[in-house]
Amino acid sequence: MGPAEVKRLGMGSFMAVAQGSEESLRFIVLQYRKRGSTSRQAPVVLVGKGITFDTGGISLKPGAGMDEMKFDMCGAASVLGTFKALAELQPDVPVVGLIPTCENMPDGRALKPGDVVTSMSGQTIEILNTDAEGRLILCDALTYAKRFKPQAVIDIATLTGACVIALGHHRSGLFASDDALAQALEQAGDRAFDPCWRMPLDDEYAEGLKSNFADVANVGDRSAGSVTAAKFLQRFAGEAPWAHLDIAGTAWKSGGAKGATGRPVGLLLSYLLHLPITTSGNSAGKAGSKRKTTKA
Repeated sequence: MGPAEVKRLGMGSFMAVAQGSEESLRFIVLQYRKRGSTSRQAPVVLVGKGITFDTGGISLKPGAGMDEMKFDMCGAASVLGTFKALAELQPDVPVVGLIPTCENMPDGRALKPGDVVTSMSGQTIEILNTDAEGRLILCDALTYAKRFKPQAVIDIATLTGACVIALGHHRSGLFASDDALAQALEQAGDRAFDPCWRMPLDDEYAEGLKSNFADVANVGDRSAGSVTAAKFLQRFAGEAPWAHLDIAGTAWKSGGAKGATGRPVGLLLSYLLHLPITTSGNSAGKAGSKRKTTKA
């Protein structure tokens, strides 16, 4: 889908990020189901951040290392890589892939700090930093995901430098509203040698996202930045079990080994291949206890 279709969907947050670029946005929807399958499972929805280049927008990034911001689409790439593998392996599990993709550029039309945008969910967002753009495109995709009545939703994003500070480059950050889903993803990562580490989602972390002018601000202060980013996304995740993988520290390497790692395709495939299959109703993968974390 292009700008006209995205506008009709009311994805005002996604459109706001793209408005400073000469390249028009795209919203990609992929669906996989094994040919001839009799499974009646609800799908797993994978949502990948697809910022094809991130300057930071008006909140411009420092020049050093900005060339690596071509890797800001690694979440989207991991969804595409997972779908390529699904087509080859043919597991009997339905999967939906959602990829909001655009550039984040500085321009006379670009989003500005202080602007207020309206997301597809109807929630308004005060923009305090245009370099916190990934969550602005993901939130509309998470709202769109609800129409598939999923058994689980997993978003994958090179979302925060704060996650790199917290976990370095060895483990991806895992945030989840559902204990069973979190455990399944942790085990999948261990099996695939693509490990993650569960981070907190306490309600208190959302306090820093309060706004005087909108339902929510797109950033808080510097403390626990990866957690507040996850709390922002949680507002849009719906009732299905939801997990967020922050792969900012694991999706690519710098220096002499500069290049993408392909993570977390291994983790995602391991999770999908180990889901129980049922021919009536939803997969047992949906069962599990939710932590008592209300949305801010």
